[in-house]
Amino acid sequence: MGVHRLNHAVLFVRDLETSVRFYTEVLGFTTVDMTPENFTGAAFLRAPDSTNDHDLGLFALGPAAQPSLAGRQTVGLYHLAWEVDTLADLATLADRLARVGALVGTADHGTTKSLYARDPDGLEFEVVWLVPAELLDDAAREARRRIRPLDLDAEIRRYGADTRGGVGISRVVAV
Repeated sequence: MGVHRLNHAVLFVRDLETSVRFYTEVLGFTTVDMTPENFTGAAFLRAPDSTNDHDLGLFALGPAAQPSLAGRQTVGLYHLAWEVDTLADLATLADRLARVGALVGTADHGTTKSLYARDPDGLEFEVVWLVPAELLDDAAREARRRIRPLDLDAEIRRYGADTRGGVGISRVVAV
C-alpha cells in the first residue's frame, strides 16, 4: 500500500458554526460546497494552498456532546498536524492562535518546529514547519531524540522567515 499523504480528516464537533468560524478565521481554511442534499450538520473545508477536494469534514453532534477523552481515559487519535510553508507562516499562526486562546504549547523536534493548539471543542492539533533536507545538520538530526520548547525567533534567525519547509524529511533523517 503506497500511502503518501493524508487526504482529509473528519472531526465530530458540538457547534458547527463555531468550528467552521475557528478553522476559517484562525487557520485560513475555506468552505467547500459539497454537503449532500437533505443533509444538515456538516461542513467541508479546504486548507490554504491544498490540492485536496477537502481537508477537513466537520460533523455536528450538538451541545450535549461530551468532550473527547482520547489519550486521557480512552484510546483515540491524539492530533492532526497541518504543515506550513515558512517560519513566517508559523509565526503568523502562533500570533493568531495565541490571540484566541487556542495555543497550548510549542516544540522544537530538531527537524520540525511545532505549535500545538486546541479548537473550540478542545481537539488538539499541531501546526508544523519542516526543516528542508538540504539544511539538516547533525545537530538537527540529533535533536529529534529530545523535545525542547520552540524559540521561534531563533529559528527564524537560523533558517530565515521565508525559507520554504522541506518535504519527506523522515526518509532523509532515517538514513
